Amino acid sequence: MLQEQTQELAVAIATVTQALQDSIKALNQRLDQANDTTRKGFADQKVIVDDMGKDLRAIRERVDDTNVRVSNVREELEALRTSISSAPPQTALPPSTDPNAPPPPPAPTTGSPPSTAGLSPTRMFDTAMADYAAGQFTLAVTGFEAFLRTFPRSEMADDAQFQIGESYFALNRWTDAIAAYNAVTQNYPMGDKVSQAFYKRGLAQERLGQIDAARESWNNVLQRTQDSDPVHTLAQQNLDRVARRPTP
Repeated sequence: MLQEQTQELAVAIATVTQALQDSIKALNQRLDQANDTTRKGFADQKVIVDDMGKDLRAIRERVDDTNVRVSNVREELEALRTSISSAPPQTALPPSTDPNAPPPPPAPTTGSPPSTAGLSPTRMFDTAMADYAAGQFTLAVTGFEAFLRTFPRSEMADDAQFQIGESYFALNRWTDAIAAYNAVTQNYPMGDKVSQAFYKRGLAQERLGQIDAARESWNNVLQRTQDSDPVHTLAQQNLDRVARRPTP
């Protein structure tokens, strides 16, 4: 009887064990399915979020482009308004009663330079930049200075001042170039041309033999830029080059 009971108990235990294993297997399958569903849901959500991010970036780019166009139109309108307000009044001549009378002579011209009224900041800057690209550095300086007088608060004012320094640098007028670069660092300290102005000022000072001043300019570049910035690398190279010079 004990043997029979032991066998029955063993069979019952085996049955329960098999049922428990089947339950565990079914539970694991359900857990795997739930994990797959969760992963798929997260993947779908990530795709949706990425698509939304792309759409937002595209919208932001379009908004920025629209803002630039609106700004250009506003500048054009302001330049046109300035041109209209500064235009001299024209006096109408009385009509001639003689049909055979010769046409009136043209009005005498004065020797004054052409007016910049009616030109937008973009056109004035591009015109001066074209002169610089063509090697007409003196004419480029005149154009950039006219730009600064006409549009002193333009977003391109620091670029115009920097290009004045570049034009003087190309003309080997080192003192004038240093003064122009100083104007960039002093008048536009938050602009994006400050580091380049310090670097080029150092080159101009080196041309004049002002080695200590050149080192100071290049050290300013290192303090304002990161190692990955190209102007940072150039400034460090020049500092190393000057340090290897023999002391006179």
